[in-house]
Amino acid sequence: MTTAKNQPAATQPSTPAKQPTSTADSTTRKAWTPKTPVDVVLDQIGKQEKRVATMQKDLDLEKAQLGKLLKAKAVLEA
Repeated sequence: MTTAKNQPAATQPSTPAKQPTSTADSTTRKAWTPKTPVDVVLDQIGKQEKRVATMQKDLDLEKAQLGKLLKAKAVLEA
């Protein structure tokens, strides 16, 4: 019974691998140039600065919300 199941799969035509339709895509690609260790470190510094900036924004928002909640707590306790 397993051979009957395998036969339809074997008779299916195989699809050829997709080839680039135009050679213009390959000519417009920018050539790969290896980065120097200095460039890699500078990129990492830039990424870290962006992360810290977004975290700082989030922290400022959380502090503002905490301040509001503490004011509400003081009103409720009074």
